[in-house]
Amino acid sequence: MPDAALRVLLCTAPEAEAPALARTLLEARLIGCANLLPKARSLYWWEGAIQDDAEVLMVMETPADKAPAAMEALAAAHPYEVPKILCLPVEAVNAPYRAWLEAACSS
Repeated sequence: MPDAALRVLLCTAPEAEAPALARTLLEARLIGCANLLPKARSLYWWEGAIQDDAEVLMVMETPADKAPAAMEALAAAHPYEVPKILCLPVEAVNAPYRAWLEAACSS
């Protein structure tokens, strides 16, 4: 049974800007954790041509009720005109981590 209380956010960003994006969400208590995975290579269509860019993959966890605000804040702070921001449901999570995440996102 899915754990309806949590969401995982995925976002790609320039390496130089990903830490500031993560800190923005952490300081607002919209996420409890951000993992920044460097050396992502993104190939995608943009303005009629295939682009090939080095990026960071950001993996962030948030309580489900904070996911919309986290996505909005991430989009507002992101340098891209059309950032990739995905919100995924969590299938299962260990109880101690869920409790820690909820406490970390409490203001």
